[in-house]
Amino acid sequence: MSQNMLKYLIGGMGGIFALIVLIYVAISKKMQTKETKYARQLVSGTQSTALSFDVFLQKFYITCTKNPILRRYALKLRRRIEIINLEDEYLTRKQVAKIMLQAVIIVIPLTIVVIYMTHNNYLVMCSILLFELFFIETLLEGKVDGIDNKLLREQLDFFAEIRHAYHEFNMVEEAIYDVAQDDEKEVSRQAEKIYEILISDDPETELEKYYDIAPNSYLKEFAGVSYLTKEFGDRKDKDGASLYLKNLNNITQEMQIEILKRDKLDYVFQSLSMIAALPILFLDVVKNWAVGQFSFTRQFYNGTGGFLVQIALIIITYLCYILTRKLKDNGSVNTAANMENPWQAKLYKKKLVKKFVDYFIPKNGTKDYRKITQLLKDAASKLKLEWLYINRLCAAVAGFIGAVIILAVAHQTAINFQFTEPTSDYNLLGTMSESQEKKAMEVTEKDNVFLYKYQYDYDVKKEDLREEIAESDEYGNSSEEDLDAITDRIWEKLQIVQSEYIKWFEILIALLVMVIAYNVPYWLLIFQKIMRQMDMENEVMQFQTIILMLMKIERVNVEMILEWIERYANIFKEPISKCVNNYESGPWEALEELKNDISFQQLIRIVESLQAAVEKIPIREAFDELDTERAYHQEKRKESNERTISRKSMIGKVIGFAPMVLLFVGYLIVPLCLIGLTSMTSAFSSMSSMM
Repeated sequence: MSQNMLKYLIGGMGGIFALIVLIYVAISKKMQTKETKYARQLVSGTQSTALSFDVFLQKFYITCTKNPILRRYALKLRRRIEIINLEDEYLTRKQVAKIMLQAVIIVIPLTIVVIYMTHNNYLVMCSILLFELFFIETLLEGKVDGIDNKLLREQLDFFAEIRHAYHEFNMVEEAIYDVAQDDEKEVSRQAEKIYEILISDDPETELEKYYDIAPNSYLKEFAGVSYLTKEFGDRKDKDGASLYLKNLNNITQEMQIEILKRDKLDYVFQSLSMIAALPILFLDVVKNWAVGQFSFTRQFYNGTGGFLVQIALIIITYLCYILTRKLKDNGSVNTAANMENPWQAKLYKKKLVKKFVDYFIPKNGTKDYRKITQLLKDAASKLKLEWLYINRLCAAVAGFIGAVIILAVAHQTAINFQFTEPTSDYNLLGTMSESQEKKAMEVTEKDNVFLYKYQYDYDVKKEDLREEIAESDEYGNSSEEDLDAITDRIWEKLQIVQSEYIKWFEILIALLVMVIAYNVPYWLLIFQKIMRQMDMENEVMQFQTIILMLMKIERVNVEMILEWIERYANIFKEPISKCVNNYESGPWEALEELKNDISFQQLIRIVESLQAAVEKIPIREAFDELDTERAYHQEKRKESNERTISRKSMIGKVIGFAPMVLLFVGYLIVPLCLIGLTSMTSAFSSMSSMM
């Protein structure tokens, strides 16, 4: 290209650039006119770009529901959040997508790092990746608990504003409507729904529907008390205070106690779940340190023993992690997975499976049948009896197959160790240098020639092996003394390789694992029952608060109190529901049967007071001590919560730190001591024979 042409090209580009600048300046001036500014102001807020974050979240939600991996978590998350958001589809999708996006942003880089760091150890890599699934569950539950706790705190301010509005309007529905105008708070949607119920044509039916979708029991209590006050009117207590406002105060105090309880539980368990899972991350670290510092441990950590200890640690870690999460249950939004048609029900419908499972289920009316059904009730489990036994049988089959696979892999690990590990006499401390390790690997490769040849020849004799070694290219030039040592070494390796197969007693071990796995779902129910028993006193004290609110309202009877208690019951749900169903056939008899079905003394006292209120005295007199001893019961409730949290904290710390203790004691200290003592004993024996 000539210089003239280059000048013309540069000049043309400069002219085009100057023209663009002039056009930009002209357009900018035109955009500053009043008409343009006014049009832009009108359009502002009515358009959403394709890159809007809210639009992105809505699209990401659709992606999550279509993706088979993310779909399970997204729908599970949605089931919990839609209860809080109360028919707000847009907000529900937005919150689900936001939480899922945070989880994906955390998990994907974490997965890449895990695969990169553990690609040489598939066992640890698979264990950590499996742990990520539990981590996702914990993350999602933590986010939903945060939303629920936020709603609970908003309710404190909401009830305080209701008190002021009620003083102004002196009408329940008007006070609720006035406070519900604050659209920024999530509790406002609940208030609007309660207001719609109160002004509807059939508020009682609508209220029953709301009870099924209310995010917590306190909003149920508020809705119910508001309805009763609107229907029967407010009345003054003996001290001149409004009964409705006094009930609001009771609900507020209950919420304050619950918030404190949740905060303390969150504080106690905020790191225990992670501590319980940490040993999985340190398995390779401990192993590499031990092998690096003490070479004599190489055979243990790279052999069958180390592999089996790793598997045991991984299983214990997962169990402790699950138990720690169950301990932390703080009673927030609790919607179990869809139990109408789970995989157990689909599997049980198959004739062969049903026939096989029914063989293990105890017969109706037997002692075992009553024991299992009572355990399901005490544990507040949603499982049916046949579903429980499907879980037990599936766990047993998985346990047996898993044990056989683990034993087979352990034997293969021991064989691979003989073929791949450097052959050398290890010192007690330290490691081999690079040159020593290279020479040791050369010896291993020479030994492998004979191992490969006679690996499956179980009739070979040591003398035949020695002759083969003496005539080989690898060791043919060795002295007689060296040949004997080489033959002993290769023969010892060969015996190990040929003996590594699944033996009869290992099948017995696999059967023992199967029995243990069969009982694991049953033991988890027992653990859940123990945790429920800790909360029994707390639930009965909630019943006392409900009775305290209802007993002063006109036209309230024993049946209505039972219905309210049933609505908020969890641990005692089954016997109370049975009593409500049998109430029409005989109130006294139904309450007597309820008293026989329960064993908790405080609840028995409530039932006895209800029996007295059926025939003898008014409800207000039957529960008069609740009003006079209100302060005592509240202090007792706080003390009960403290005791429950303390017990859960103690159990949680034992379970949470157990894997870490087992890691250092069972995987590091005990092997070091045992192998060290064995090595020292062998060394002393060799020295004694030489003297």
